[in-house]
Amino acid sequence: MIARIHTAAVVGVEAVSVVAEVALASALPSFTVVGLPQGSVREGRERVASALRASGFELPPKRITVNLSPGDLRKEGTGFDLPIALGILVASGVVPDESVQRVLVVGELGLDGTLKGVRGGLPVAAHAARTGRGIIVPSATAPEAALLPGSTVFGCEDLGAVVGHLRGDRPLSEHRSPPRAGARGAPAARVPDLADVRGQVGAKRALTIAAAGAHNLLFVGPPGAGKTMLASTLPGLLPKLAPDEALEVARVRSVAGAGNQVGLPRSPPFRAPHHTASYAALIGGGRPVRPGELSLAHRGVLFLDELPEFSRNVVEALRQPLEDGFVSVSRVSGTIRFPARVQLVVAMNPCPCGMAGLDDGRCTCSASVVDRYRRRLSGPLLDRIDIVCPVPALRPDDVMPGRTGGASSERVAEAVEEVRLRQRARGYEGGRTNAEMTPRDLRAAGRLDEEGRRLLEVAVDRMGLSGRGADRSVRVARTIADLDGSESIGAKHVGEALQYRRSWGRS
Repeated sequence: MIARIHTAAVVGVEAVSVVAEVALASALPSFTVVGLPQGSVREGRERVASALRASGFELPPKRITVNLSPGDLRKEGTGFDLPIALGILVASGVVPDESVQRVLVVGELGLDGTLKGVRGGLPVAAHAARTGRGIIVPSATAPEAALLPGSTVFGCEDLGAVVGHLRGDRPLSEHRSPPRAGARGAPAARVPDLADVRGQVGAKRALTIAAAGAHNLLFVGPPGAGKTMLASTLPGLLPKLAPDEALEVARVRSVAGAGNQVGLPRSPPFRAPHHTASYAALIGGGRPVRPGELSLAHRGVLFLDELPEFSRNVVEALRQPLEDGFVSVSRVSGTIRFPARVQLVVAMNPCPCGMAGLDDGRCTCSASVVDRYRRRLSGPLLDRIDIVCPVPALRPDDVMPGRTGGASSERVAEAVEEVRLRQRARGYEGGRTNAEMTPRDLRAAGRLDEEGRRLLEVAVDRMGLSGRGADRSVRVARTIADLDGSESIGAKHVGEALQYRRSWGRS
């Protein structure tokens, strides 16, 4: 008899079908796993053997052959332990074959038979739901798998509990998904309030526009001016995630193995990797291939402080994902795609010492040094940043105790949410925000009045704007008009948007 246990392998942020076929033959005892098993899968033989003995079952004194089908797909991870163990028990007649055909099984076994959590529980649950099966997972993974509406999830503490459930001796209760988050919700972590940032009226305006339209933003200013603090207030300005967006974020976190998720995330993710982050850590990669910080920031914000200090090849790799909304990691065995629809916020000093542009003459950098520092960022990358905003040094009265910082994050967030709702109501085919508008969306919603059109024509000629730069200026102007409550885009909206293209000497 050949036992067949349905399981799954995670590829990217999706799960694909895998069948663990187990055959027992009368020959010298051996235990072989085939079907492109990688290191952790091959090592699973020892865990399975020990777990069976610890749970009161005998490892058959026969030749055990396990085939993980399809044979041309690399199998990685520890989630195949439980399917292999069940396959042996089914082939031995301990567990009825018909009971395992209605479920999909994943889980890592400890040497004592306990079940340990595995990554990818959410995409595996989605795959099981598509195939009309329930899913048996370790108890630690069950809350995450149950986040998918309509999924049938059974969480188990050990191998004995799984066997008891399948034999009908001790049926398990279905793990229910938690209730959905409320209407808006606060950010997952405490963030600074915009009112705590003193001065910087222009930078706050730029940040509000960026939040309202999900535009990419670059802050340029000396140390201590408040660039990092401004960026850290952004999560408090953004609307909550829509249910489908929350599921996308949870799926990426599940694949990355970022802890056991109990409920759907309410706030957009905010990721701020250090400038020493490697290519694989930021973009994605490794073995097995995992999503990087770029994908972990999907539907949220990726903040890169001290941008010129990042490796150039890492920074330049952001160019395509910023346009396409996904990142492709290519390997000999194939290409894996991770979602990467992010709002990029970056900060940098104007020169290596950070003091360029100050009137007190503290800058010690020569013109060639400053130019070389700024050239660490290529023109094509800067062309993908919608708003470049100078953050000047604070004035003495700005830093005095008791100085207020203007509107609070809560007040600005209300205006941002109203603008986001207006953008969603337009039904963009490219996404839900002005920053995601396609050329067709621009033709429908980005129409300029006569004065605005003439101003843009002059700017394209005199500033040397690229086609991308002109389109992005119109997108920013659309957001400024939305904040103004205007359906038409006028010259004042275009003029402000163009100022953000001219900042820091960029065309």
